[in-house]
Amino acid sequence: MNFLEIAKSRYSVRDYTSQKVEQEKLEKILFAAHVAPTAANLQPVRLIVVQEDEGLNKIGKAANLYGAPLAIIVCSEHTKAWTRPFDRKQTVDIDASILTDHMMIEATELGLGSVWICYFKTDVIKKEFQLPDTLEPINILAIGYSNENPADPERHATQRISLDELVHYEKL
Repeated sequence: MNFLEIAKSRYSVRDYTSQKVEQEKLEKILFAAHVAPTAANLQPVRLIVVQEDEGLNKIGKAANLYGAPLAIIVCSEHTKAWTRPFDRKQTVDIDASILTDHMMIEATELGLGSVWICYFKTDVIKKEFQLPDTLEPINILAIGYSNENPADPERHATQRISLDELVHYEKL
């Protein structure tokens, strides 16, 4: 499958089987995050892999994992982030998003489903996983084998704004 085919077939899975994600697949997903670019290559993102019931239950206090047997808590380390000098904007959320996207695309290529979770109680995650103040949980990526029918890869033609509305060309 080429990149566009993978991207078009990826969808948010909200119902998973209980089948565990194989270690080889997890390692490929984590490697996809490892090669993701970050601003100024400062790499301010840290990942917490959770696949045991105790850890999944901890996350369950803060978020709905939809029965996924694997979760990756994506955290940003603000002290290591690049800051744009003109307005002091830190790029940690952007860097975390790029890593998360790489992991979702790799999971799709491996035949796994995923859902990017931003609706969660950050204070609960920080407490349950004893995160230092320098780490901010940005999102949680739930991963596993889908228990749903796959989404139509051509759904974007009707579910997205038109390309003409999305893209504007500078006129000289």
